[in-house]
Amino acid sequence: MLIIQVCVGSSCHLKGSQDIVELLQAAIEEHHIEDDVVLTGSFCIGKCNRVGVTVQVNDDVHVGITRENFKEFFKTYILDAI
Repeated sequence: MLIIQVCVGSSCHLKGSQDIVELLQAAIEEHHIEDDVVLTGSFCIGKCNRVGVTVQVNDDVHVGITRENFKEFFKTYILDAI
């Protein structure tokens, strides 16, 4: 079971956290892994970056997640981990 937390704090919100949440929801559904992940929001994870959103997968924190690098992030840190 993967626990995916998307930062929805003010900085990440301004950098597109809502877009990342929507991309995650769609990708989770598309790959039929709803039973393998828990998707949740989190206020500041404490790893703010100048670009993109911070996403924590279990204990690993990933910074700079954007629409442009989302597919690679999803494949590497979510699909490959399941």
